[in-house]
Amino acid sequence: MNINFSGTINVFKLLTKPSLCLPHATVSTFNEIPSPIEKAFEGRGKTVDIRAVVLDKDDCFAYPDTNEVYPAYAERFRQLQKEYPGRRLLIVSNTAGATTYDRNGRMAKELESVTGVPVLAHRVKKPGCGDEIMAHFKAHPEVGVTHPSQIAIVGDRLLTDMMLANMMGSWGLWVKDGVKPLNEKSVFSKLEQRLGPFLLERGYQAPDPRSPFE
Repeated sequence: MNINFSGTINVFKLLTKPSLCLPHATVSTFNEIPSPIEKAFEGRGKTVDIRAVVLDKDDCFAYPDTNEVYPAYAERFRQLQKEYPGRRLLIVSNTAGATTYDRNGRMAKELESVTGVPVLAHRVKKPGCGDEIMAHFKAHPEVGVTHPSQIAIVGDRLLTDMMLANMMGSWGLWVKDGVKPLNEKSVFSKLEQRLGPFLLERGYQAPDPRSPFE
């Protein structure tokens, strides 16, 4: 069983700050991620300088529980690798690389082999692994990330991926519809499909990215 204690604990933060789960921008599918990715965040009155991109896996660029790029997204995935080469692109999944679930790292190694993209081994699941993501980029200074606002988090889940972005002080891009049809998605995913528009209609907005070290 893939239990997410980090998600359970952090969801209570929404009681006092519901905007933590909201994205800064939304696309329907992985193919609609703009190039360059900064275009997604235009119009918010802030200068955006994205030096690294963090990708979720399941229902973002891959069908859930598979370790390969969904065929329809293969070309956009390759383009993204060219735009963010080497360690500027990082996969952070709550399955592959999550050491409480992928205990021997087999899934992470397989995913790295198939995609050619590094997969973060992280002890705490999203949305609570921001420190581990920053530690990764600090260990690779050639990427040029000096604070979280230079990172874009791309994923299909509001309560994990977008909360991670906002808790870190990064930019969040929500892949709203993903790979899996809505009628086959989990109860939590279906709930999020209603939660996001509900909060936006009531005037909530994702907080502007700021480094927690400022």
